Amino acid sequence: MSDTAGIVVSGVRRSFGDVHAVKNVTFEARPGAVTALVGPNGSGKTTLLLMLATLIEPDAGRIRIAGHDPVTDPVSVRALIGWMPDVLGSWASLTVRTTLQITARLYGMGATRAAARADELVRLIGLDDLADRPTRVLSRGQKQRLSLARALVHDPSVLLLDEPASGLDPTARVELRVLVRRLAQEGRTVLVSSHVLAELDELADAAVYIEGGASVSAERVASAATRARPWRIRALDPGSIAPALVASGVAAESITADATGILVPVTGEEHAAVVLAGLLQSGVAVTSFAPATGDLEHTFLDLQARPAEPGDGIRL
Repeated sequence: MSDTAGIVVSGVRRSFGDVHAVKNVTFEARPGAVTALVGPNGSGKTTLLLMLATLIEPDAGRIRIAGHDPVTDPVSVRALIGWMPDVLGSWASLTVRTTLQITARLYGMGATRAAARADELVRLIGLDDLADRPTRVLSRGQKQRLSLARALVHDPSVLLLDEPASGLDPTARVELRVLVRRLAQEGRTVLVSSHVLAELDELADAAVYIEGGASVSAERVASAATRARPWRIRALDPGSIAPALVASGVAAESITADATGILVPVTGEEHAAVVLAGLLQSGVAVTSFAPATGDLEHTFLDLQARPAEPGDGIRL
């Protein structure tokens, strides 16, 4: 990717005293796509986002946001990014509408344009009924919506979203997913960090995995993604599944069950097609056949189960 588009990070490091929060991160996030930032607690995701948002400086390495350096040119970067932290405080006595108007004014908009933009965003995030209520009455999920609206006030080309779905109810999560997808399709670069991997699976086009402060190598990610993972099978007669699997060559000891179906390890979609064909040929009335975990969760769990060894690369 060109340095003038999207997010480009190379060899970035950041320490706080003897705590090496980010040891060596390299990745790219392209315009028009949603990129997931995936890693366990303490892996350096938030520190990385803070560096991208110009709030702290890296000790080493190189960052470009749409071609601009957040260290030497933070003003230009702040004009380009919409930053939504995990928790963003609000002015408790101000209304939702006024909060957005003030945020717009801080980005240099005149009063008339700021008022119009606030009205647009109130509708966009679905807070019409609360627009003229003080923000102190908002629930956690409603405050998250307001936080996203504040990030969008100046129509940024790059969005940095840290746990955007936190506190949202199921309907609001779906609406958020649709909105973020639309924002990316309009050409924005969207980087999303979340612990809800199932949510990210339905949202992201690409993923960056962070482990121990370093980006995981493309080779390790590819290897983890192709390892066997459980697929869940349901049928009108659940008792018919295991015998049919064994008859088709699946080892009996590899077949397990949970509260919602029979689980069998599958190494890829071609293998899945073979397993399904065997079930149908045996007369099993299959009603559901799908991975028990999403792609991101499967890869993440495999990376956690198989730590990097000496000599493994860290660059994506």
